Amino acid sequence: MAKIMVVDDAAFMRMMLKDILNEAGFNKIIEAKTGGEALIFFKVERPDVVLLDVTMPDTDGIDALVKMKEFNPDTKVIMCSSMGQEDMVTDCFEKGADDFIVKPFKPERIIQAISQFVSANEE
Repeated sequence: MAKIMVVDDAAFMRMMLKDILNEAGFNKIIEAKTGGEALIFFKVERPDVVLLDVTMPDTDGIDALVKMKEFNPDTKVIMCSSMGQEDMVTDCFEKGADDFIVKPFKPERIIQAISQFVSANEE
């Protein structure tokens, strides 16, 4: 089963994403509140896919993205932000993001983004 890490400083956003993922059959979910915490969990848990907020305290999502990709280039990282400025989106893709989702998002968009990389029933 695919392991997914949800990284967002807003507790309600982590809970909402976790609920969406659980409903779609993704049950191995790791949560992190900050980019720094995410990097620690990332090295220990080795998730298949990371949903990563761009704007967070301590280490922002773009810095965390770069460090995650350096540690494991094969991990799929989907950036999430309420700010979808073209420059930011381009920067994320240049630094290794595999997808970008603008908040507020529809649950189907989250599932579609993750499903392109893994399936809920993967062993």
